[in-house]
Amino acid sequence: MLTEESYLAAIYAYCGAAILALLLMVWWLRKSWRPGWLVFGFLSGAALLLTPAFPQVGTDTLAPAAIVAGFQLLTDGVESAQHALRPLVFMLALAVVVSLLLRFTLLRSAHRARP
Repeated sequence: MLTEESYLAAIYAYCGAAILALLLMVWWLRKSWRPGWLVFGFLSGAALLLTPAFPQVGTDTLAPAAIVAGFQLLTDGVESAQHALRPLVFMLALAVVVSLLLRFTLLRSAHRARP
């Protein structure tokens, strides 16, 4: 049975591993991808990996929404996965909006005027 300390340790380990994986992805792809695409990949990955959801109705613990949605889709269908899919889709849409805003404001490339 999970205690509060072991649950928190598992959540910290999962979040730390997810952030480390995202940072390694950005570091690995930094020379081959443009900065706008790197931001999009990082934010989309963070939305997929770090969005929490309740595994079942009436539970007090949280789990990653992508994992909850995947298990619920495979075992019980789309209707039972709606509680995990809604925050996941919202966070992915937010990641797209933020990455587009960054792309068109801070990460735009300086165009040189041709003579």
